[in-house]
Amino acid sequence: MNKISQKRLEWACRRGMLELDVLLGNFLREAYPKLSSDDQELFVHLLEENDQDLFLWLTGKEIHENFEMNKIIEMVRYHAKNRHVT
Repeated sequence: MNKISQKRLEWACRRGMLELDVLLGNFLREAYPKLSSDDQELFVHLLEENDQDLFLWLTGKEIHENFEMNKIIEMVRYHAKNRHVT
């Protein structure tokens, strides 16, 4: 997969819901650079999903049907819960 520019990813993290903007934007800035290329690709694919589904998955109200997508969803959730834990 071709490297996607940081600006393009930042734009894709801007959603119609503030909660998603915060979750995805923080993950992009703080965790994304440390991910493997496979996990980075999963995150890019996650950004292609619609806001309503993203909200349900990232809040744990529903589970994505694809195991690999659940992996990146759990990474985002874990990051959100633990980003200020020292």
